[in-house]
Amino acid sequence: MAQTEGAEKSGTRAEMREETERLILDAAEGIFAEAGFGGATMQAIADSCGLPKANLHYYFSSKEKLYRRVVERIFTIWLEAADSFDTEARPEVALRRYISRKMQLSREHRHGSKVWANEVMHGAPIVQDYLESALQVWTDTRIAVIRRWINEGLIRPVEPRWFLYMIWATTQHYADFAHQIETLNHGALDDAQWHEATETVCGILLRGIGIDPHSTGDRPA
Repeated sequence: MAQTEGAEKSGTRAEMREETERLILDAAEGIFAEAGFGGATMQAIADSCGLPKANLHYYFSSKEKLYRRVVERIFTIWLEAADSFDTEARPEVALRRYISRKMQLSREHRHGSKVWANEVMHGAPIVQDYLESALQVWTDTRIAVIRRWINEGLIRPVEPRWFLYMIWATTQHYADFAHQIETLNHGALDDAQWHEATETVCGILLRGIGIDPHSTGDRPA
């Protein structure tokens, strides 16, 4: 009985620590997105998540370590989304899934996208190793898949690298320039507008490589 109670307490402590870390990372993501790494302070992050600064330092001993953990989480989320680009699927399915997922991430993780954009625009001093390793491998494998589709006559010939960059630029615009979009839209996009925006982006990108966007049975709900 005592062992069971001990295990339960241990599990509860682990869950509490995980929840606290999530709150810190969520708050830090927002602060870093708005103020940048240089302008963000540990005090502002502590205030944002409602913790004493000393507690924040218990979990993350420095701003640099906290920032890197924020970026690691963003990159993990993006890599999981990247898996929606199924290398074994037909192009109309793989690309629609990937573009739709990227649009969804821009809606759900706008602060994370801004943190990443700010980091890269400043020369990626913290995440250069990610760019040179995991992102490079993912990009090279998808370039190979797109070239295979071209060789098989499934899509119109394009330079795969520029096509991927176009997907990233278009979808991430909805996060990185969310304020501009919401100003021109007179408010945040509602569900119907996000669906329409996603369909528009998918349609234009797929038509550009010779795919009828309405021919696939894998359209988002």
